[in-house]
Amino acid sequence: MMAMKEGWTGRVFEDFEVGDIFRHALGRTVLASDNIWFTLLTMNTNPIHFDHAYAAKTEFGRALVDSTFTLAVVTGQSVADISQNAMANLGWDEVRLPNPLFDGDTLYSQSEVLEKRESKSRPNVGIVRFKTTGFKQDGTVVIEFKRTVMIYKRGHVPQRIEGPKIEPVKK
Repeated sequence: MMAMKEGWTGRVFEDFEVGDIFRHALGRTVLASDNIWFTLLTMNTNPIHFDHAYAAKTEFGRALVDSTFTLAVVTGQSVADISQNAMANLGWDEVRLPNPLFDGDTLYSQSEVLEKRESKSRPNVGIVRFKTTGFKQDGTVVIEFKRTVMIYKRGHVPQRIEGPKIEPVKK
């Protein structure tokens, strides 16, 4: 008989300690189409992101990846490790973009726990502040930010809806 094993459900407030560093598992190669679609979806009309002829005339010589796309992807990369059990994001602060990102680059990231505290108004959650750093394949840092997240405590994560239990196919 095969054992049914629960998948990863994320960390809770008690699992974080100041100084912990989480190297996020998944990298993400940025495609030109990602950048163009994102600028269209978000109504960013700066041609440096989607007009390659225009971008070729800039000091970068090519299209830049939209910085808010970089912020969104790096935040997304961190979710499985740090905010899978968030009640709410409270803010992004000190967002810095020290180097450009281009299509064809691959984003990687890591997050460090800077501080944590009990919530003053909600006994079922705590507040954790992280510094997240995004870098490309050669290690060049392309984004850094601090993010404050309200995270459920153990025993208070809302129950997830489970689908039907499917028995494994017997061979």
